[in-house]
This record gives sequence, C-alpha cells and structure tokens, in this order.
Amino acid sequence: MARVVYIGGEATAAGFRLAGVDARVASAGDAAAMLRQAFTERPDCVLLDGTLVDYVPAVELEQALVALAPLFAVIPDVRGRGAPPNLARMVRDALGID
Repeated sequence: MARVVYIGGEATAAGFRLAGVDARVASAGDAAAMLRQAFTERPDCVLLDGTLVDYVPAVELEQALVALAPLFAVIPDVRGRGAPPNLARMVRDALGID
C-alpha cells in the first residue's frame, strides 16, 4: 500500500486520517519545516494544503514540484480554499469565448 502524507489544516486532516493517510496539522509557521520533514521520510506521495503555499519558500516549493519522488501535489482544503486558478477559464474569459 502506498504511503501518503498530507500537510494542512485540521478539518481536512481529519478526513484524510479516516482514509488512512498520515495527516499532519500545520500552521503557517511550521509548514515549510513539516514539508522538509515529510520529504526526508520518503513517502510515496506528499499532499500540501493550498492555503499553506505562501508560507513555504518558493525555491523549496519548486524543488518539491519538479522532484521525481515522492509525488507532490498542492490541493485545496475541505472548504475549497487554496485551489489553483482555473487557467482554461481565465483564457476563455480573456478571449471572450464564454
């Protein structure tokens, strides 16, 4: 079974724990350290709450995104906060297609 680590808010972490994920609650101050720690443990996948992206240095975030292992993704929290922008929607709006 694949080992997945989630780093984020308490409500979303509770849901991931129910699914058997190693869920860790992080605040703005310790998000970067928790991400570094997770990568040293070599899980199969690391998920980072999108609301914490601004608290991780850009260099570390870029390294995590381009790393071949472990898989890394930034995901929205349970309330949908921190979701990446919908680029296709932005292009259609700019072109006046929709």
